[in-house]
Amino acid sequence: MFNGEGDGIGGLTIDDYDGHFLINWYSEGIYEMRKYVHEVLGGLREVRSVFGKKRFDAQGRYVEDDDFVFGEKPDFPILVKENGMQFAVDLNDGAMTGIFLDQRDVRKAVRDEYAEGRRTLNTFSYTGAFSVAAALGGAAGTVSVDLAKRSLPKTIEQFSANGIDYEAEEIIVMDVFDYFRYAGRHGKEFDLVILDPPSFARSKKRTFSAAKDYPSLLEDAISITAKGGIIIASTNHAGFGMKKFRGFIEKAFKSAGRRFKIEREFRLPADFRTNRHQMESDYLKVAVIRLDR
Repeated sequence: MFNGEGDGIGGLTIDDYDGHFLINWYSEGIYEMRKYVHEVLGGLREVRSVFGKKRFDAQGRYVEDDDFVFGEKPDFPILVKENGMQFAVDLNDGAMTGIFLDQRDVRKAVRDEYAEGRRTLNTFSYTGAFSVAAALGGAAGTVSVDLAKRSLPKTIEQFSANGIDYEAEEIIVMDVFDYFRYAGRHGKEFDLVILDPPSFARSKKRTFSAAKDYPSLLEDAISITAKGGIIIASTNHAGFGMKKFRGFIEKAFKSAGRRFKIEREFRLPADFRTNRHQMESDYLKVAVIRLDR
């Protein structure tokens, strides 16, 4: 509904989940104006409830709080429909909701164009939304890998919401980098690899920054992608543009000694308005890469 700088006010986003509206506040300044935003939303007939998440502490992290603001508080999770797929979301359970709305077009493309007959690996899988899209698109099996323990029940929940037998799919709680090593040792190859890491992540073993580590991550993915396979490489890092991202891709393939072609690129969906004078507002970069045969 509203996308920060692209709609004229930085630090504020508003998303609509089937009439339950979620506000993200990214600065203390805009948060001081919250009563005016609440008044506007309270006057809209389609608004069933409003939730708000504060993301403006000194480190830019989510501020733990009760996110409910007003309205008809639903029993979570609720099911929302996206391009015919169903996803379970919870607007009152920490920083995340269960789905990243900005990947909507990419999920549709996975289901409709890329998954059929392909052995699919979904890395940094979160709640498995890309795995759902692949399974519904006729993938020859999916593997979802994420380090967070809650990814297992959340992914089961998303598969179940779409009538998919989750026991027929593989859900692994493991560091993605460790999984690449494991897959290499066991001779596993995939025809479709989805690579959508966070911009920054820290585990007990390592720290990952998309700005400096993406080429090596992509090289790991290349090592277990079959000839003629597809890697969907994505980043939401706002600190660099598509030109630099293409440079990361070229660097990784050169290091791996493989040839490739970028078949298609995605940016933010049309309703995520951006400001051409503020690069950080146009943060999403996705490349569909086909490997040589």
